[in-house]
Amino acid sequence: MAHVIKSLIKSGEYFDSITLMVATKKIKELKRVIDAAIVMGTLENRKILKASGLYVEDFSKALDNDLLISIKGENQKISEEAILKLDEILIDLKKRKNTGNEQIFFSMGQAKSEMKDANVALISIAGKYATTESMKALNSGMNVMLFSDNVSIEDELMLKKYADSKNLLVMGPDCGTSIIGGVPLAFSNKVHSGDIGVVGASGTGTQEVTSLITNLGGGISHAIGTGGRDVGKEIGGITFLSALNLLIEDENTKVILLVSKPPHVDVLAKIGKLTLKTNKQVVAVFLGAKSSLVEKYNMIYAKTLEEGAMKALELSLNRVITLDKDQYDAELKNQVKKLNFKQKYLRGLFSGGTFAFETLLVMGQELIQDIHSNLKAETSKLLDDPSLSIKNTIIDLGADEFTQGRPHPMIDYTLRNERILKEAQDPEVACLYVDLVLGFGSNKNPGQEFLPTIKKAKDANKDLLIICTVTGTDGDPQNKKEIIKKLKEMDVIVPLSNAQGAYLCVRILKKLNRGENE
Repeated sequence: MAHVIKSLIKSGEYFDSITLMVATKKIKELKRVIDAAIVMGTLENRKILKASGLYVEDFSKALDNDLLISIKGENQKISEEAILKLDEILIDLKKRKNTGNEQIFFSMGQAKSEMKDANVALISIAGKYATTESMKALNSGMNVMLFSDNVSIEDELMLKKYADSKNLLVMGPDCGTSIIGGVPLAFSNKVHSGDIGVVGASGTGTQEVTSLITNLGGGISHAIGTGGRDVGKEIGGITFLSALNLLIEDENTKVILLVSKPPHVDVLAKIGKLTLKTNKQVVAVFLGAKSSLVEKYNMIYAKTLEEGAMKALELSLNRVITLDKDQYDAELKNQVKKLNFKQKYLRGLFSGGTFAFETLLVMGQELIQDIHSNLKAETSKLLDDPSLSIKNTIIDLGADEFTQGRPHPMIDYTLRNERILKEAQDPEVACLYVDLVLGFGSNKNPGQEFLPTIKKAKDANKDLLIICTVTGTDGDPQNKKEIIKKLKEMDVIVPLSNAQGAYLCVRILKKLNRGENE
């Protein structure tokens, strides 16, 4: 008997992406339900429904604030019962949200009146509402960490100029990570307190360096996020410069680490004015920038995130730190030998955009050919359709085209899990390179929601070589040591950092080009 899809549009019923993720998961767990999608009616979500075979023509009339429900069951009765069950699930989730231990406010003004000493507002709502709420926070005397994306660059500039006039910061939009005085905001990790201050125009880049520093014995004073566009020409580095100034003036910060893609030349000159004046040592990881551009402003150049973390840590601890970068040689050699002659390509599937970008840079610098990506980089070709891989492909699954109307892949593994299994079934794929980012804000249970997918990928292609970095610290809630142990039990290579993982991928591809597999 053919499976039956039942669909429903609930006009004007808005739910946040986390609630819908949980609801979808609960519906999929029902007996005899084959597949389900409960999403808001954005254009991108409708594309995803088409790709997953859950789209119906009525969805073409939906607006962004309409709730789309599509459930595939073994028969019509199963699908209809699941839709009825969904109403119960959504009501229950609403109740739970309103009966937790957290104090719930219904406006920015109400929150500020009850919490008069609050000086930071973390805003994570649909982009079209984010500017209004950010202005409310600024007018209440609060700094803003704006997690929301899809905010226009004109609004970003307006917010940051206004904040600057009031000696406040707007961290974002699309700011994923900050740690202020030891307090983690959004996606961040449990780090040690210390004397290294970080300014980051990259969320996962900041998580990588702060975690590495903690794991190797150092600590963080503050890590201030800016949002990725801040260092571009249009914004002019408003938040980046303010954050750098704050760390220069902070008596608890001894060493400063800057993390970003290369700033616009005018922004770099403004950064350089500050670094030339300060007596503090400044390490710069401007991924893809030439060393000469950094060193002329008295900054210490670092090529990768790992190198930046190491150099900052050495300055902080006043001693040389060495890492064993050859520890994977024997394992790599053995696993490459198992690959057959058809297996020759790499697929990188990242939740962290900076990890995808750093991997592209490393591969390009090592002259790897036929690299494709959904990210713009000099070393790769832009994919027409990010859902389809070509030869060596590196995908940022946290890019806007994958996250509109749904949770970030660091929270919801569904899309990436599906893509991992799809790539594992390609007979030409030799290596899968993935990241797993732990910490506050990230998925709480990768052991049950991510690791089984890795096992399925291995089962589908027993000779497939898998590399997985695990970004985080032993203090994070997901139990990093146990996750790494389970990955290694599946013969997954777990490098210390994303840069090490990228260089391992390069070595694998070069070995394959030399015919070192069967």
